Amino acid sequence: MTSSDLWDDARAARYDEVSAAMFRPEVLDPVVDTLAELAGNGRALELAIGTGRVAIPLAARGVDVAGIELSQPMVDRLHVTMPGLPVVVGDMATTVAPGRFALVYLVYNTIGNLRTQDEQSPASRTPPATSLPGAASSSRWASRPCGAPPGQSAVPFDLSADHVAVDTYDVETQEAVSHHYTREDDGSFRYLAHHYRYVWPAELDLMARLAGMTLERRTADWHGAPFTGDSTAHVSVWRVPG
Repeated sequence: MTSSDLWDDARAARYDEVSAAMFRPEVLDPVVDTLAELAGNGRALELAIGTGRVAIPLAARGVDVAGIELSQPMVDRLHVTMPGLPVVVGDMATTVAPGRFALVYLVYNTIGNLRTQDEQSPASRTPPATSLPGAASSSRWASRPCGAPPGQSAVPFDLSADHVAVDTYDVETQEAVSHHYTREDDGSFRYLAHHYRYVWPAELDLMARLAGMTLERRTADWHGAPFTGDSTAHVSVWRVPG
């Protein structure tokens, strides 16, 4: 049984709307550029493909893309836009997509949807990732969670007229919850919680090494900015040697 939150019809219906900023070309194009380069002429597999925000433009670049997604309503919305894109419905920690891939990737904070270290580690589960040439992941956790100082367990990350969002953390377990309060048309606020486990770059490197992969590069963003001790996010690429 997965530890991930399951996105139902209502959440799937609102996903593209509430994530509209992530669809802007200046945000999305560098992601697609990087993934297209990494995939080359091979196939690409996206874990937690969602409504296809990244996969669909990547497929438009000529990359043969497939996906794994836990939420059937999210897949249904993807297939409205691109009916032929193959998606296996299931938990990305255990589900296997048919065939072989040159690239397996997760974007933004997808790895955190799996809320235990065993689920997050490719060495602890059935492939796809362990026998493949490459894997890429990105996350906004690179230092302390969202810059929280010691002793502070909650950090706001959006404070606007129509949306207030706060992350709360348990540093001992690395479990966290994003609390979203969104203004509705009638002036009321709708509450939504998203549970996740944040994972450090060094922890990801160890997971990759246990799965037979080595770190090829790490940058601070999709534009390739150098990763430093002050970076608050990272884009990392691991490969299977040979």
